[in-house]
Amino acid sequence: MRLIILGAPGAGKGTQAEVLSKKLDIPTISTGEIIRNAIRQGTDLGKEAKQYIDRGLLVPDDVVIEIVKDRLTQDDCKNGFILDGFPRTVPQADALTKMGVTIDKVLSIEVAEEKIVERISGRRQCSKCGATYHIVYKPSKEENICDLCGGELIMRQDDAPETVKNRLKVYHEQTEPLKDYYQSKGLLVVAYGQEEVADTTKEVLKALGVV
Repeated sequence: MRLIILGAPGAGKGTQAEVLSKKLDIPTISTGEIIRNAIRQGTDLGKEAKQYIDRGLLVPDDVVIEIVKDRLTQDDCKNGFILDGFPRTVPQADALTKMGVTIDKVLSIEVAEEKIVERISGRRQCSKCGATYHIVYKPSKEENICDLCGGELIMRQDDAPETVKNRLKVYHEQTEPLKDYYQSKGLLVVAYGQEEVADTTKEVLKALGVV
């Protein structure tokens, strides 16, 4: 299965992609990860992407598309793949089609916006060892103290409520139009995020028709 996963930041795309990757035995392709890999490997495209990242700029569509295209030619993608974080815009989706990449289904994971803000702004990270917690779903034994190393737990800047709301605004403006784009092609399926990860997985599998 060749699959795209859509969803607002904090909707649980990465978690569900991981589950589907194991169940379907196909790789999850995260654009952030493959760009970091290309930079680590020092490929020509990686060097080009690094120039933008080092200046705090977004990597342009044409560079991202070439990196994705290169990744999809690798052997582990022969039986399918899961694209997480790409395409982010309708022009990127058009470019994917022009590359000759056939997509079987596009899964949109829907979660209420106030729930997303609560989920993300409740995340905490250890300032020493990087271990992650959540004040509701995965609290530390002692408030603001890491269970593993005793370090102070902090909120990352991009998890602050105002930042989350800005990220959601960008998602609604740039990425959400992809739902209509893929709906018009008859590829869109929808799963509704639940309180428990396992329950969301059931919804995802049902939406995709995977038993």
